[in-house]
Amino acid sequence: MNSEHYRNEADRWYRQGVADLEAARGSLQLKKYEWASFQAQQAGEKFLKAYWLYHGHDPWGHSIAKLIMDFPDTAAKRSIENLSDAGKYLDKMYIPTRYPNGLPDMIPAEVYTCEEASKAIEQAQKILDALRPLLEP
Repeated sequence: MNSEHYRNEADRWYRQGVADLEAARGSLQLKKYEWASFQAQQAGEKFLKAYWLYHGHDPWGHSIAKLIMDFPDTAAKRSIENLSDAGKYLDKMYIPTRYPNGLPDMIPAEVYTCEEASKAIEQAQKILDALRPLLEP
């Protein structure tokens, strides 16, 4: 891929992350806390993947913390290392928010709370706030 293509892909991933974060807020209002938590995780993941693409790298995987830790450009990595805790929090929202077998004897809809979903949204917003000035022209 050439640099223009990477930048276009970064923009697409970034915009979908913004849409996912907006959807998470909607799910929170509907008291679908497990879904809001997962959508926040998806937003954070897409913001990090946009950052990778913006810098001409191909991201792989779903762990936000790992996308931060494995970022290949040392200088650009310094701008995102402080997002590691937000990434770790959101990583915990990837599987158990969606699958009944991810939790003992209950389903995600019965377990996730407003507080957890709100914090997930806050963490995704933190990632967006940090990356927005680095991704937007």
